[in-house]
Amino acid sequence: MISITKLEKKFGRLNVLRGIDLDIHPNEVTAVLGPNGAGKTTFIKSLLGLVKPDSGSISIRGKAINGDAEYRSRIGYMPQSARYPDNLSVHEILEMVKDIRGATDDTDEELFHAFNLKTELPKKFKTLSGGNRQKVSAVLAFLFKPDILFLDEPSAGLDPVSSSCLKDKIAREKEAGKTIILTSHIMSEIQELADKVVYILDGVIHFETTVGSLLESTGEPTLERAIARKMKGAA
Repeated sequence: MISITKLEKKFGRLNVLRGIDLDIHPNEVTAVLGPNGAGKTTFIKSLLGLVKPDSGSISIRGKAINGDAEYRSRIGYMPQSARYPDNLSVHEILEMVKDIRGATDDTDEELFHAFNLKTELPKKFKTLSGGNRQKVSAVLAFLFKPDILFLDEPSAGLDPVSSSCLKDKIAREKEAGKTIILTSHIMSEIQELADKVVYILDGVIHFETTVGSLLESTGEPTLERAIARKMKGAA
């Protein structure tokens, strides 16, 4: 689905991405991990079209994006912090985004109903709790039935019931053939959801492997300890 070749990006003298090569496949959840400042945010923003790489290529289904914004219509994005106009109601935000996306009635409202957001529709976005803001963001990410999903810290601020609903939705979308890119600091969440881990360090891919292979090769019972052992071994 997504092929990245020799991706490079500098900010001044700072070399943030240094020749990233990666293929991201459908029917998988790919977790992009790394410490703060490693380059993973710039990498994700490059895929979203929010940062223009200095060199290298990104192609989706064999077609290079080359600054073309059309491909974004096939992407659902759930940011870590939901930022929408504070003075609009939830209903107005949903309608605004539908209008921007040129959505038809063929939308996916499964999470809207699972989260019981109907009572939140008339409320101003600024009055919502952090958890309910996150729910609105999740609904919008899945609403337009995208082929590709970028989920940044998706369960942050969600209660256990809502978090479980979202994780179940992610699993179903993967089985439906979607391409899902996930970032999270909660390693138990990555271990539960991800098929593959891509660890970025100092602007390069330090390792890329399946979750199962990483656990097996390190002999650790949890992903958090497996990554810690692998990084200690590389030090």
